[in-house]
Amino acid sequence: MADLSVKVCGVDFKNPIIPASGVFGYGREYEELFPLDKLGGIATKGTTLHLRTGNLAPRIAETPSGMLNSVGLQNPGIDHFIETELPYLLTKDLVVLANIAGSTPEECAQVAEKLEATDVHMIELNISCPNVKQGGAAFGTSCEMAAEVTRQVRKVTTKPLVVKLSPNVTSIADIAKSVEAAGADAVSLINTLLGMRIDINTGRPILRNNVGGMSGPAVFPIAVRMVWQVANAVKIPVIGMGGVSSGRDAIELMMAGASAVQVGAAIFTDPYAPVRIVEEMNEFLDSKGIASVRDIIGTVKPWT
Repeated sequence: MADLSVKVCGVDFKNPIIPASGVFGYGREYEELFPLDKLGGIATKGTTLHLRTGNLAPRIAETPSGMLNSVGLQNPGIDHFIETELPYLLTKDLVVLANIAGSTPEECAQVAEKLEATDVHMIELNISCPNVKQGGAAFGTSCEMAAEVTRQVRKVTTKPLVVKLSPNVTSIADIAKSVEAAGADAVSLINTLLGMRIDINTGRPILRNNVGGMSGPAVFPIAVRMVWQVANAVKIPVIGMGGVSSGRDAIELMMAGASAVQVGAAIFTDPYAPVRIVEEMNEFLDSKGIASVRDIIGTVKPWT
């Protein structure tokens, strides 16, 4: 068997596969299907300072080769996470990335400060949220806002800080460089692409929020392109995601420059997807005589 272990920000993962935030809850339900220690890590449900009930239904819509969601960061709040969910996850043999969000840089920092006093392994900062101080524009859509929220969070935590980037930008490489300069230890990408579907019988958008985040196999080529661009723009590690549904997809993202890979929408159609992807990666590496998955990171050879 190939060596599937990787290191991100000094943290050891037994394999590079991580269920993405929002698709795996806190892992409890999936442990009925397989042991969580088969995974390299888990990115927890996006957590905010206070309980959030999320957006009104309908919040999910199918699209060709993908889905739209506008769940709206429904979660029980950071105190509940620390008291109830985190202790359970820390008994498992995997890396816990606490995904956090907020409406202002200060709110994001408050959530991170609470996590600083815990044993959580890493913090993943979601900068696709609207910044209420800046008229509702997402933190991640400008270099200045992305850097500011990263700086605020960096001030209050010594935990490895991963900043999750939005693809809904002109130049994701520039955003990545701005958060790197502001203190990010790694970046993860891509978050969902903004999309919309309309019910032509009623004339109304299918989602109650009108628009939502698109994920699934249809976005995979965009994810590969953006991971490659960012990996060549920054010196910090990159965690890739976006439409990954097979071991070959994960290998492709790692060749583009990712040090680890998150799996999202694929879990909705195949709850065993993360475990299957780990097995498929191992089979591919063995078939090629590659001893370690680390040997493929960033090995793509672009045409000149």
